Amino acid sequence: MKIEKFNIDKQSKVFIIAELSANHNGSIQTALDTIKAAKRAGADCIKLQTYTADTITIDSKKDDFRVKQDTIWDGKYLYDLYHEAYTPWEWHNELFEAAKSEGLICISSPFDFTAVDLLEELNTPAYKIASFEITDIPLIEYVASKGKPIIISTGIAETEDIELALDACKRMGNNDIALLKCTSSYPAPIEEANLIMIKDLAERYGVIPGLSDHTMGSTAPVVATVMGAKIIEKHFILDRGIGGPDASFSMNEFEFTEMVKMIRDAESSIGKIDYTLTSKQKKGKEFSRSLYVVEDMKIGDVITEKNIRSIRPGFGLHPKYYAEILGKTVKVDLERGVAFKLSYL
Repeated sequence: MKIEKFNIDKQSKVFIIAELSANHNGSIQTALDTIKAAKRAGADCIKLQTYTADTITIDSKKDDFRVKQDTIWDGKYLYDLYHEAYTPWEWHNELFEAAKSEGLICISSPFDFTAVDLLEELNTPAYKIASFEITDIPLIEYVASKGKPIIISTGIAETEDIELALDACKRMGNNDIALLKCTSSYPAPIEEANLIMIKDLAERYGVIPGLSDHTMGSTAPVVATVMGAKIIEKHFILDRGIGGPDASFSMNEFEFTEMVKMIRDAESSIGKIDYTLTSKQKKGKEFSRSLYVVEDMKIGDVITEKNIRSIRPGFGLHPKYYAEILGKTVKVDLERGVAFKLSYL
């Protein structure tokens, strides 16, 4: 999967997405400042959400449309929530250009066909399917038909939902797919992260795995990196003090910067399967055990547990010979502290 300059499945680096979502709080200047901050924090990509209240729901005060899921948004009606949170479409071109000027990749989550059409006009290099849209097969088919890489969150997905979404992509001839483990709680309890699923997503479905994270802190993204995640998405905000629907579970610049550093350190620590030693490790073997003379010995003396021992440093005979040489005699005089050799027998 290649998104502009970033070859996700070929590079060892995790692709780190800063999710802008509603964290502009209705101000395009805040959105632009957030893009600059995301670059400073080490993100590879900024992600928008492309919808309006009318493209994602209807203005209804029926009980079905009132949030009652034990979330931070409980009591609000869907239309009002999305009207508050959406990113105006007339901002998109400027935001895409701002990201480009900062050297950031810019992508978005579309929520209907018209949003896809807008993003195609902006030459988006990839699409993100949000967790709650994984069941919208017509939308996924339309996105897949554009031939761009598709990143799909699995927050509310059962096996059948994932398979239907993947089938929809493949029907359109699009196999450039990533699946992100996601817990659709805001914020998500760390004990529900279930990050072992990252490996299973890759192995079971043959896709690039990743994490769309709503937990607090950096623990889940770092563990996900070690578990094989190639994409990490995290909500990003200039300052939680500005408020907004997603503010409480979003990282500020300092926190995001620390997370990026921890992810990069985790990547460096993973290494590769290799039992050969570096020159420094070989030098370190000098501190390993070996067989040494620990009492002065004369020609003909018998080797015992008292005069030959396995001690540090490692310049003497390998300890694997210890049992073999016990009871044998030496043919030379040996001083205490001499590294033992087979030639002394």
